[in-house]
Amino acid sequence: MATANTRTGSKTRALVEGAAMVALATALSYVRIFKLPWGGSITLLSMLPIVFFSIRRGLGAGFAASFVFSLFQFVQGILDGLFGWGLTPGMLVACIFLDYIGAFTILGIAGIFRKKGLLGEVSGSVLAVFLRFIFHFLSGVVIWHSAGKLWEGFETENSWLYSLLYNGAYMLPELILTTVAAVVFLHIPQIRRLVGGEDIQ
Repeated sequence: MATANTRTGSKTRALVEGAAMVALATALSYVRIFKLPWGGSITLLSMLPIVFFSIRRGLGAGFAASFVFSLFQFVQGILDGLFGWGLTPGMLVACIFLDYIGAFTILGIAGIFRKKGLLGEVSGSVLAVFLRFIFHFLSGVVIWHSAGKLWEGFETENSWLYSLLYNGAYMLPELILTTVAAVVFLHIPQIRRLVGGEDIQ
């Protein structure tokens, strides 16, 4: 009975932690510290709570939380005018998958190297953010066929280059900020104990 109660309590704690991290990540996604004039914005470490949760609880819980996070990002996309962008039904479905469901759910992979210590935790964080970039990059090429003027004095008809520069312009700073923050926070003993799951029963 005690074992069953312990397992139930652990699952409940995981759900509560996951809900809290999704809520925090969603709130931080609205804190845009810089918005690029041609599109895209840099947020205040909005991916870090999901990354830390995946490191703490593992891939299964991490993907579950990041999927819920992706749904909130989809809602945010709707509020930003997603359905008014003139996409065909097929393109809209592809956009929803690549730019929202896929791009944000993949953040759950951050815990893949969590048993490898600090290097593994940071490597998983970098991988998660990089894979999110890949989803956005593919969306720019496959769905949007992005091309034209990107900023003053530069334009290209190469959709691969355009998407690389467009998405890289905000995802690279996001990657750097998330990685630096992960390293800094994971060097704080109290946070390291929590993220490392040392108090999980």
